[in-house]
Amino acid sequence: MSHPLLAAEAVELAIVSRSGFDESRHSGAAVVVSADGSVARQLGNGDALIFGRSSLKLFQAIAVLRAGVELEGAQLVLASASHGGTVEHLRIVEQLLARAGVGAEALQCPIDWPLDGTARHASATPSRLQMNCSGKHAAFLLACVTNGWPTETYLEQNHPLQLLIRSTIEEFTGEAIERVGVDGCGAPVFATTLRGLATGAGRVASATTDGGDPDAARLSAAIRENPWAIDGVGRPNTVVIEELGIVAKGGAEGVMVMGLADGTAVALKILDGGARAATLVAIELLASVGAVTRPDADRVIALTTDEVLGGGVPVGRLRASELVLGL
Repeated sequence: MSHPLLAAEAVELAIVSRSGFDESRHSGAAVVVSADGSVARQLGNGDALIFGRSSLKLFQAIAVLRAGVELEGAQLVLASASHGGTVEHLRIVEQLLARAGVGAEALQCPIDWPLDGTARHASATPSRLQMNCSGKHAAFLLACVTNGWPTETYLEQNHPLQLLIRSTIEEFTGEAIERVGVDGCGAPVFATTLRGLATGAGRVASATTDGGDPDAARLSAAIRENPWAIDGVGRPNTVVIEELGIVAKGGAEGVMVMGLADGTAVALKILDGGARAATLVAIELLASVGAVTRPDADRVIALTTDEVLGGGVPVGRLRASELVLGL
């Protein structure tokens, strides 16, 4: 039986400085796998268990395709999204619900506000439709209707859809699932190692119509063609996909996966659960193995990393640790 990532198994991944003083530090663990599936870099214990949270949506969307649901383009991406709740996002979710012949009341994700700031300001009340996982849940309902499976119990661990998702995750990660919990949206969340999570992300991102899993190929192509749908305009995952063509999917509690078309991939977990360093560290790790050029890394990091402000002006920065940089 594997165990959760422990503090003693984590290493320093990022530092926040203010006025020349190192104010905060983020520790965690990470694994980079090469195109051939071998481990290129490992920081901390990459074999401890973590909940991949929303990074598992890549595999959940593939399972929906395997359930016989025909999805393309933005509809497919919304099945894997942690969306911002914009008008454009909600329109696609409503299309999925209409295809299933159900209304928003059938969604079993929690009531929530949009993640996108503009959309939240414009929203009068929170709703299930605006919850960032509503696209995934709508796709779940469509899979149930397509197969005649019960829609009332689609979040139970022994439901046919969840059993299919479990086997899909096991296939892509190469690991047997040992622990199952309940994600923030109410769906089962399956524990994997960072090594397995990186392996799975690489398999999804590298799949093409000429090789690899055909459903993974459809998903990765749709994400690259519709990066706005998986997160939101200006939001980190979307920016990484737009700028680098990398399949990027963050998850709650400081989880991040990124996969390249050649199969190189990174998975990481920030131990304190904070997300502010996740994109930075992932990009720096990919740069450290030559998967991303230094100019590209610097450009995307600048676009996705919040400034450290004092009195409204920059007085510090978030930076990767020397260990991450390979120094």
